[in-house]
Amino acid sequence: MKKQAATDGPVIIKKYANRRLYNTESSSYITLDHLAAMTREGRDFKVVDAKTDEDITHNVLTQIIMEEEARGQTMLPVNFLRQLIAMYGDSMQAFVPSYLEASMDSFRRNQEQFKSAVEGAFANSPFAEIAKRNMAMFEAATSAFKPQAGMGAAAAPTAPATPAEGDDDVSALKAELARLQEKIDKLGQ
Repeated sequence: MKKQAATDGPVIIKKYANRRLYNTESSSYITLDHLAAMTREGRDFKVVDAKTDEDITHNVLTQIIMEEEARGQTMLPVNFLRQLIAMYGDSMQAFVPSYLEASMDSFRRNQEQFKSAVEGAFANSPFAEIAKRNMAMFEAATSAFKPQAGMGAAAAPTAPATPAEGDDDVSALKAELARLQEKIDKLGQ
């Protein structure tokens, strides 16, 4: 998932004694949330202590995980954390980082392949069109509860889809399901 930035190397972030982070690329102070966003975007960065020039990227990334977990965005199960802590000092400790990295890379690849397969499966089918219509109806329904710009709170919500439109969608879906069932039945014979 590594995306290469416009620059050749990682963005250098300097961490000062007052705990402030300075992005040398944008010449601005940033927060841990900015670093988390850069990580999600695939931007490579290196955090260094401003005084000693020591690489402290690992510590800062761990701090970001701690803050995400503290916000209720828990992703690391307690049992996993216990097992990870137990590996410190174990004879296998040296192998754990490369194993975890390979496992996460594999997970990412599988996630992208699954997403592509699902998107491809519905790309040229009636389900794609039905999904688009359902999304449009959902957006219309949710917009009915949002105040309209330039209109007062007493403004009437937009009209939902007429029953005839809904019936057409259901009929089309039933017909497509029947065609798919026929194909499945033929394959089973």
